[in-house]
Amino acid sequence: MKTNLPVYRLKHQGKRLARERNMPLHAALDQIAVGEGFNNWGHLSDRHPGRAPDLSSVGELYAQLARGDLVISAARPGQGKTLLALALAVEAMKCGHQAFFFSLDYTELDVAGRFRALGVNPGEVEDRFRFDGSEQISAGYILEKIRHVAEGTLVVVDYLQLLDQRRDNPDLLSQIGALRDFSAERGITTICISQVWRSFDAAQQPFPTLADIRLPNPLDLGLFTKACFLNDGKIRFEAISSPG
Repeated sequence: MKTNLPVYRLKHQGKRLARERNMPLHAALDQIAVGEGFNNWGHLSDRHPGRAPDLSSVGELYAQLARGDLVISAARPGQGKTLLALALAVEAMKCGHQAFFFSLDYTELDVAGRFRALGVNPGEVEDRFRFDGSEQISAGYILEKIRHVAEGTLVVVDYLQLLDQRRDNPDLLSQIGALRDFSAERGITTICISQVWRSFDAAQQPFPTLADIRLPNPLDLGLFTKACFLNDGKIRFEAISSPG
C-alpha cells in the first residue's frame, strides 16, 4: 500500500490539523493515516520507513564517534537520517550507555516504528532510551534535561533547523555553541539531524556537503566536529576541520 504523499509531508499535515482543531497530535496523525488507507499512524510509519541506508557497518560508524563530538547528519527527506541516528543510539545502548532522542518532528510512535525496523523491541530498551517530543525543545531545554547524564551518553536532536523556529529561543549560533561546549565538557556525543537545500541534485553529486545544509539564519558549521551525509542508501562520514 502506497501513500499519496511522502511521509514527511503527511506528518506536516497532521501537525497542521492538530493545531487547527486543537486535538492531540497522535489523534491527528491517526486521522491522516486512515485517510491514506492505513489503520493508524503506526501502521503507516511501519510500512513506509523511507529510503533505508545500508546499516551493515553501523558498528564501525559508531566506533568513529568520540566522546565530546558534535555531529551534523544531513540528507534530503526520506533518506534515513533518523533511522541511522537511532541505529547509532542502539549501538550506544549495547555498550552500556544511555541514549536520548529530542524531536520536534517525530512522534513516539514514529520512533517505535523505526526501532522495529532495526529489529529492536522498544520495550527492551526503555530503561536506557528517552524520547522527548516537547514543543519547548531548544538547546537550553535539552541541556536542562541531560545535565546529570553520564559520560558516553548519546544525544540525538531532530532536527537542527527546528531549534530556530521559536522567536523566544536564542539564535541558532548560540544554541549550537552551547551544545558543543556541554558535549565537550561532559564527554557525551550529540548528533544534530539536518535538512539540506532543495537545490541539492543527487544526479550531479553523490552526497550533500556542508554547503548544502539549509541555514535560514547564520551558523558556523565549524562548531561541529564531524559530519554524516546520506544519499541513495549510502553513508559518508567525515571529520570537520576546525577554523584556523
